[in-house]
Amino acid sequence: MTKGRNTTWIERIQIVMDCLGNGKDYKKTAVDYEVSYQQVYQWVRKYEKGGDEALKDNRGRKKDESELTPEEKIKLQMTKLERENERLRAENLFLKKLEKIERRRK
Repeated sequence: MTKGRNTTWIERIQIVMDCLGNGKDYKKTAVDYEVSYQQVYQWVRKYEKGGDEALKDNRGRKKDESELTPEEKIKLQMTKLERENERLRAENLFLKKLEKIERRRK
């Protein structure tokens, strides 16, 4: 079995087109492009269901504000506020310790 490697979106499209051109010979395509059989199979399935765009790697992609539902917007706002509160608590603790150290010096 061939160990997988990183591929670009363009490479994935090329691999899928080659596989489809060979009558869905996944094994030959996997060997030719040095990727796993399973990966070629998955890419072909994704391509058949959703076209070129389905082959894009969207891991880690964040939604735009316009794509969020009202519940998601509220949840995002709450998360931002919680982070800000945590930062402010840490800042307050730091300032208290600094003040304590300065009082000791005098």
